[in-house]
Amino acid sequence: MSDWPDGWTDDDQDRSRYGQGRGSATPESARVMPHVPRPPRQRSPGHDAHGAGQRPPASYDSGYNEGQVYRGAGRQVPPPPQGPTDPPPQGQPKPRPRWGRRIGIGALSLLLVLVIVATATYFWADGKLKREVDLAALEDRPEKGEGTNYLIVGSDSREGLSEEQRRELSTGNSSSSLADTIMILHVGSNGNTMVSLPRDSWVTIPEFTGSESGNRIPEQQRKLNASFSIEGAWLLARTIEHNLDIRIDHYVEIGFGGFANVVDAMGGVEMCFDEPIQDENSGADFEEGCHRLDGAESLAFNRQRYQEAEGDLGRTKNQQEFLSTLADQAASPATLINPFKLYPTMGAVLDALIVDEDMSLWDLRSMFWAMRGAQRMNIPVSDPGFATEEGSAVLWNTEQAELLMEQLRNDEEVTVGVE
Repeated sequence: MSDWPDGWTDDDQDRSRYGQGRGSATPESARVMPHVPRPPRQRSPGHDAHGAGQRPPASYDSGYNEGQVYRGAGRQVPPPPQGPTDPPPQGQPKPRPRWGRRIGIGALSLLLVLVIVATATYFWADGKLKREVDLAALEDRPEKGEGTNYLIVGSDSREGLSEEQRRELSTGNSSSSLADTIMILHVGSNGNTMVSLPRDSWVTIPEFTGSESGNRIPEQQRKLNASFSIEGAWLLARTIEHNLDIRIDHYVEIGFGGFANVVDAMGGVEMCFDEPIQDENSGADFEEGCHRLDGAESLAFNRQRYQEAEGDLGRTKNQQEFLSTLADQAASPATLINPFKLYPTMGAVLDALIVDEDMSLWDLRSMFWAMRGAQRMNIPVSDPGFATEEGSAVLWNTEQAELLMEQLRNDEEVTVGVE
């Protein structure tokens, strides 16, 4: 039985052996190969396309693929990667939480919030400042010295107060505006100094142009308070510069109502008295000892002067002590780290103040900080009861006052008036 496919003969077998020892060296001519139908692709154990009943060697690869990805023999295929939420493979420890990264992100977020809050607070506060006094308009100004000089004025303005509030604060109904408190606060590298100028000081009001009449008003001898009642803040500042030859860098003014509101926003100010204080004119009525004064009581204490043996000079000392205590409590941690106390206090202060056009929030903060531990004194006086056509006035000790101003201008250690 022939093993050759149908249509092949032994002759064909002989001819197909060209190149395998056939005697003829001439290759056969091309001929058409007969079509051999492919047997059905049926496989059973021990049968495949390489021969009936024969298996190819184990290393043989036919290359036949039934739609599966070809993988070479012995090749290891890694498992698919696990997603971030997949549980770790069995037998492996859980990854530790990255606390350093979490803390860093939390700290950065907190810092960002603080920056946003601080920026918003700055613009809110800056927009509330009433910059109404133009110090650059003053005439014949002294040269600027070392350090910074603030003119602090407490006026008896009743503006914005209702009839009931005027009764509660014992302010009366006067329509005039006087300066109850006049101080120069010098802030420098050799210490801070607070100098009170009695409102009844006898001074020279320099020549000026009236704001209403437009006329030139000649120089005159008057009480210091008169300059404020005539033309307000700018003439008061000009009068002080003219008499003391010291440049005023910043101006700060607060009225009756604003002063009381600031104290109330802080929750009161703690003051201690060595003896009882009673003054029907201001409404002050305090027993000996320590008291937490509210806004109305604080105003009464700062305005009283008739019980003081030194009169107006004694009142200025009380005012200095009160302002230092007020600034100290406003800058305490109990106020600064408590937003429910800090923001009402800031709002009350900013609503109450009138400042110069060049005042910044940083300048205002420096002023409050300097008031806390400033050296306090009155301007040197030679006669506290100097008789004038306007009544009793305070006459300065000119020589000592000039020496004090020289030390402030040069930012030197103050020795004048120091006990």
